[in-house]
Amino acid sequence: MAPRFAVRRLADVPRVLSEPSDPDWYPLQHHLGLTAFGANVYVANSAGCELLGDHNELASNQEELYLVTSGEAAFVIDGERFDAPAVTVVAIPEPAVQRAATAKVAGTTIVAIGGERQPEFRTSWQKHHFENVPKL
Repeated sequence: MAPRFAVRRLADVPRVLSEPSDPDWYPLQHHLGLTAFGANVYVANSAGCELLGDHNELASNQEELYLVTSGEAAFVIDGERFDAPAVTVVAIPEPAVQRAATAKVAGTTIVAIGGERQPEFRTSWQKHHFENVPKL
C-alpha cells in the first residue's frame, strides 16, 4: 500500500542517472507515486546546461507549468527567447507549443509540472476565490 503522504528534502529524492553534462533530474512523480500530474525538478550543473530539451507535448496532450526557483533560465518558446530569473512562472497550456530551457548560471533550478489538458478549469476551491483574478 502506498503511503498516505511524504515529506522529503530534494537531496533525499533519488535522481535519474544520465550523462555528466545533463542536469540533476529529480523525478518527483515517480518517486512519490503521484498519479494526477507529472512533477520533476531539474538542477543545472553549469551555465549553458540544457534543462528542458526542445519538445512539445502533442503526443501526451499535456499542459505544462515551469517555475524557476533559483538561478536564471533562458526559455525558447515557439522560437521566441525569454529570460526567466528565479521566481518566474512559465505556463504552456497548448500542447503543440515548442519549448526548451537552458541555464544561464550553474544551480538554476526548474520545477516542471504537467498534466493532461482538460476541456475546462476544475477546482475544489470555491469559485468566488477567483472572481477578481484575471485570466490571460
